[in-house]
Amino acid sequence: MAGHIIFQCPVCQTRQVTAPEPADGSVRCDGCQWTRDEGGGDFSAGLLQRCRICGCQDLWRQKDFPPALGLAIVATAATISCVAWAWYQPLLAIGALMVAALIDMVLYTFMGDMLVCYRCAARHRKSAMSAQHPRYDLETAERYRQEERRRQAGV
Repeated sequence: MAGHIIFQCPVCQTRQVTAPEPADGSVRCDGCQWTRDEGGGDFSAGLLQRCRICGCQDLWRQKDFPPALGLAIVATAATISCVAWAWYQPLLAIGALMVAALIDMVLYTFMGDMLVCYRCAARHRKSAMSAQHPRYDLETAERYRQEERRRQAGV
């Protein structure tokens, strides 16, 4: 299964989208021609184990769903609910929130996962992944955030 990678180029800092063919082929920035060709080491038994951009082994699972769409659904339901409450229509108000919750549940059930790198935030979509990858962990994210701050400060 060919995956798509959404990343910020480590050299020119532009947002890039790439789909290496084959899946373990080299990753390239179209803007500055930066490449990383360590695909064989990024996979183990055909499953993605390391970030294709920076080689970090700490990846987390996230639903492959546009966050802006999720926010729009919630905001629309909240607005409808507030207007319904103002018009003294409690059933409509609660119904709007229930419909949004139902839509969220259906989307959560049927949407696939993607892997996100803690270090460089590259998003690996439609990649073969192990069930062992954890969900987001705040402690791990904070460790990488502090590492980046120390790197920027030159410590």
